[in-house]
Amino acid sequence: MFGLSLGLSILLVVVILAACVFEFINGFHDTANAVATVIYTRSLTPKVAVIWSGIWNFIGVYFGGIAVAMGIVNLLPMDALVDQNIYHSIAMIAALIITAIVWNLVTWYYGIPCSSSHTLIGSIFGVGIAFMFIGGSAALNWKKVTDAGLSLLISPIVGFGLALILMFVFKKLIKKKRFFKQPDPVKKPPFWIRFVLVLTSTSVSFSHGSNDGQKGVGLIMIILIAFLPGQFALDSSKNTTNIDGNLVQIGNYLNKIDTLKLAAADYTTYADLKSKIASTKIVLDKSQGPEEIPYSERFGVRKNILAIGKLSDKLFKSESLKNTTKINLTEKEADHFKKNVKELSAYTEYAPWWVILLISVSLGLGTMIGWKRIVITLGEKIGKSNLTFAQGTSAGIIAAGTIGISSGLGLPVSTTHVLSSGIAGTMVSEGGIKNLQGGTIKNILLAWVITIPVTVILSGGLFLLFRYFIK
Repeated sequence: MFGLSLGLSILLVVVILAACVFEFINGFHDTANAVATVIYTRSLTPKVAVIWSGIWNFIGVYFGGIAVAMGIVNLLPMDALVDQNIYHSIAMIAALIITAIVWNLVTWYYGIPCSSSHTLIGSIFGVGIAFMFIGGSAALNWKKVTDAGLSLLISPIVGFGLALILMFVFKKLIKKKRFFKQPDPVKKPPFWIRFVLVLTSTSVSFSHGSNDGQKGVGLIMIILIAFLPGQFALDSSKNTTNIDGNLVQIGNYLNKIDTLKLAAADYTTYADLKSKIASTKIVLDKSQGPEEIPYSERFGVRKNILAIGKLSDKLFKSESLKNTTKINLTEKEADHFKKNVKELSAYTEYAPWWVILLISVSLGLGTMIGWKRIVITLGEKIGKSNLTFAQGTSAGIIAAGTIGISSGLGLPVSTTHVLSSGIAGTMVSEGGIKNLQGGTIKNILLAWVITIPVTVILSGGLFLLFRYFIK
């Protein structure tokens, strides 16, 4: 397979299947977030709700883009994975996948709404930090780590606050008292309430797929690049002629910059950028298309393209370029410069269609299993009063909106925490803080707080253990 030995080919298939297992568990672990409201309010039967949610999770992964996936890929610099000893890379991948699966299963078993996002990202942090202990450098992309950490931290707070506010809006605008009552244990709700709840559940399912599903896509891309950096470092469906054109345009704009007006640090960035462009062009000039770039050179081209993006961003955020006209670059030329840099990223920020399909199917199938434990937690154990139609609608709208916006920005968020915090916000709107069940909230917060530390320690420890036996 792609020039790998039989043993490595088998290992590659095994770890890809393990990534699919993680996404499958993610599906049945997080199904409750999308179906809790429609099942608990009897708007849909459990069987219909779970199948419907699975379909929309599938659609969300397949059509939701790959911005979040690339955020996951870029958390761990590829140098940490593309080791001269491929078994060291396998040790890293095995450690993070085993950790993610184990912690997801443990929290699901105890009915704790834990975040698969926190679990996966904590596992990546752990192997990255452990890599530094054995002499690795720059094992984590700290800018991406900070963005992901803030996103995971802030999104539940946003969910809580906005759901609380939306409940007050509902009370002002909607006069039908039935909307604010708890579900009848026997009768189905009126059609209009069922329609609203099914619509919000569908939106949460799609958003969940477009965000959580992308994490699985990112995980498989990490695996493929680690095992086969030559084949998967660049999108081979694109022709390198366009890369060369982008580099020429970027180089032309750089040549217009008056370097005498750059600060010393900014000139260093400028020189590094020119160097990366020149070294990339040397490789491209020898080839007619992606398939003709030697496998040994493709990962280097990928690294250069990523470096060009980071250096360009750093240069244009510098004090020297705050007013580009002062250095002989018009605003229009600066915009064209950034556009060409962005177009370059399309060659590294991609996922083959079959990877997206594989994760879509895994998440969709997982969504159809294992919903009951967490549905009960969300419906009955967050607040002292049971979930009402209005509360389910409010939490669903806020969750779908928050996750959708985060996906558009390429930021990972926890569907579990956004929705459960939204439900908590609606409970507070009905009876204040005292309307929350302390034990359940404590368990949710505990899972929120300890998931990343536990997964960091577990994945880092497993990686060091595996590396000890693989010299």
